[in-house]
Amino acid sequence: MSQEVLHNLSSMTIVHQIKETLNLISPFDRKEEEHLHFARKWINSGSGIFRTTKPATPDPHLVAYFLLLDPIQKKILLVDHKKAGLWLPSGGHIEVNEHPKETVQREVLEELNIKADFLLHEPFFLTVTKTVGQTAGHTDVSIWYLLKGSTDKSYEFDQEEFNQIRWFSPTDIPYERSDPYMQRCIEKLKNLKLL
Repeated sequence: MSQEVLHNLSSMTIVHQIKETLNLISPFDRKEEEHLHFARKWINSGSGIFRTTKPATPDPHLVAYFLLLDPIQKKILLVDHKKAGLWLPSGGHIEVNEHPKETVQREVLEELNIKADFLLHEPFFLTVTKTVGQTAGHTDVSIWYLLKGSTDKSYEFDQEEFNQIRWFSPTDIPYERSDPYMQRCIEKLKNLKLL
């Protein structure tokens, strides 16, 4: 088989796996139902789903977010993201033919210098968001994962991407300066008895 045929087979396989992964997310509310519907329809359309050119081609494209949760202290780790100007979960763009879980494993090593310790092995949340900040205007379809962390541990963070990192209890999160769906994410975690 030629390289092109192998690449196309690999691409079809990973797209199928991503569709199956989205089916594992139980929507929390009407908004998440809408976002899941959008994501499934978009992926089924055959459009490009992986970012191929920075900052935003194609638009939309897939992103994998991950929250570090200290299950004892009931706090989550957010990063003060330089380009977005917001307190966000860590994460990054899903590379071509990469499974979102592999993205999380790669990004947590790059951004926090730790190995991924999944609290939930499947994603728990999905959002469709117009970006803000230096790369404003495109749409991220974000698949959210939950990792185990500890407020007692010191994390080495990527200082090129982040101003700082910080643990927040749900009542202390600066929602007005965070992902527009962060409050819904926290409510879903509470509903799942994880916060």
